[in-house]
Amino acid sequence: MLVSWAVPKGPTLDPKARRIAIPTEDHPLEYYDFEGVIPAGEYGGGDVIVWDNGTWEPADGRDPARSLADGELHFDVHGHKLRGRFVLVRTDGRGRTSPSRGGRGARHATVDASERGTGASERGREQWLLLHKRDEFAADGWDPEEHPLSVLSGRTNDEVKEDPDRLWRSDLPVASASISLKPSRVDTVSAEELAELDALGSEGTWRVFGRELRVTNLDKELFPGRLAAPGETRRGRRRSGERSRAGDSGTSADEQPVTKRDLLRYAAQIAPVLLPYLARRALNLHRYPDGIGGKAFWQRNLPDHAPDWLPRWEHRDSGSREVTTQLVVDEPAALVWAANFGAIEWHPWTSRVDNPDQPTYALIDIDPGEESSWEDVLTLARLHRTAFEHLGIVARPKLTGQRGIQIWIPIARGPSFRSTRAWVQGLSKSIGQVVPDLVSWQWQRRERGGRARLDYTQNAINKTLVAPYSPRPAPGAPVSAPIDWDELDDPTLRPDAFTIRTILPRIEERGDLFVDVLHVAQSLPPLR
Repeated sequence: MLVSWAVPKGPTLDPKARRIAIPTEDHPLEYYDFEGVIPAGEYGGGDVIVWDNGTWEPADGRDPARSLADGELHFDVHGHKLRGRFVLVRTDGRGRTSPSRGGRGARHATVDASERGTGASERGREQWLLLHKRDEFAADGWDPEEHPLSVLSGRTNDEVKEDPDRLWRSDLPVASASISLKPSRVDTVSAEELAELDALGSEGTWRVFGRELRVTNLDKELFPGRLAAPGETRRGRRRSGERSRAGDSGTSADEQPVTKRDLLRYAAQIAPVLLPYLARRALNLHRYPDGIGGKAFWQRNLPDHAPDWLPRWEHRDSGSREVTTQLVVDEPAALVWAANFGAIEWHPWTSRVDNPDQPTYALIDIDPGEESSWEDVLTLARLHRTAFEHLGIVARPKLTGQRGIQIWIPIARGPSFRSTRAWVQGLSKSIGQVVPDLVSWQWQRRERGGRARLDYTQNAINKTLVAPYSPRPAPGAPVSAPIDWDELDDPTLRPDAFTIRTILPRIEERGDLFVDVLHVAQSLPPLR
């Protein structure tokens, strides 16, 4: 363990300065080189950098544990920024050192008013002073604020907060508490690997992401070419001012059909972006082995012929005692395998395999009815946007790739599916009361009068919504594309605006617009 103190004003090499040091919880050794963010509400929540590191040793040869017990520890530091002889002295809480129990005699020190004010907010907690001795490393006026960069990344706290690489999860075992927020560069499919796929005949062995995959029927058409509605652009967007039912299509051919080879290529290219949303989650596969015009079915159990290297999870249903062995996409090659297996749609669980009864997302599905216009869907999405702004919570929208919009709300693990579903139901009912002519609460579609449903029932174990960037079973292979909230006001936006051929350039230009759901662990506030 790392014995720890918080030094509010930061350590210094100035021998004239006296810094309050407040003992904190011991930190695990795994925390030594952590740099990233800790979720709000958890101990130490906020942004973290490794401001300095190095080694230390007792200065007087005494047992450091005994010195700490006696209230005074002299030690030499060998760091990048901090060097030389330091002293930790226990105080009486008023800026004065307590008499040593080790025979050293009383010592006294004073602190300035701002330092003393910091200590006052910590009443009831033991306080120490941190001092630097006047030695060859001492530097009058040395200010830690003038040395703000991490010794690991060269970044400031603000820069790490803005674009963190890692998240510390105190609810996990310390060995796995540091979670990567970004896909590894080594997981990006190479141009050589894509060229190897293109060079294959109708089947063969594709070496990709360090795995050998037997791929078949590469020239089979899975999606027909996209049909453009009158006035629609090649990206599937309608000109401003034209009104249509949500998701209707036209009659003129616009794009080439999408083959299985195209789908495998897309799976390999999107895998590094998509993997953080799938990792450690069971994946339900919606399979279309003969393309979207053929029979479709859900696959949850891995088949017996699945390769041994595929990550998997055995789930025992508490009611039926049935055991299913489900795919867990913990590596990019597993997603390519699923695509080759005929899985056109990818639906991850909202809970992780280590605690399947506790979701990490709350889900909202704006499901349009037969008579719902696209403008109706946008109106409902904008009302949700206003509600989230009022509640002060983070949520991210995405196009379904078909007719609607879905919203994911990241939450800290703890609430059950039942309580999460009740919260979403309450929010949906409140929004439905604002526009009752647009919303029906009937379960059966035929009983909704053509109106939209705000579906909160997907907040249940083993119920899912389609993953961001997953293809959808429609001509042209549209994808469920994340959008910015401001894009709800773009008159050219369409629910199937992006396809497997157009989403990658958008990600390259705009980045992953859904990434906030990976970084935020928040509690759902009370609804009034």
